[in-house]
Amino acid sequence: MKSMIYSGIAMIVIGAALLGQYSYTTEDSIFKLGPIEAKAERQHTISAPPALGWALMAGGIAVLVIGAFRKP
Repeated sequence: MKSMIYSGIAMIVIGAALLGQYSYTTEDSIFKLGPIEAKAERQHTISAPPALGWALMAGGIAVLVIGAFRKP
């Protein structure tokens, strides 16, 4: 039943990671004329619904408990 324990731990970790917001910045070229170039930086934010993270964590805890108490 170690696979259920590992799966439960993985679900808890992924659920906790989904509770946060992550952002990254990209640089786009807007205008280029010979050696002159204009660029703009754009910031993108990625977030998941908090209910998804909490549900994944609750499911992970349930799988972890079931895997821990199940007999081989």
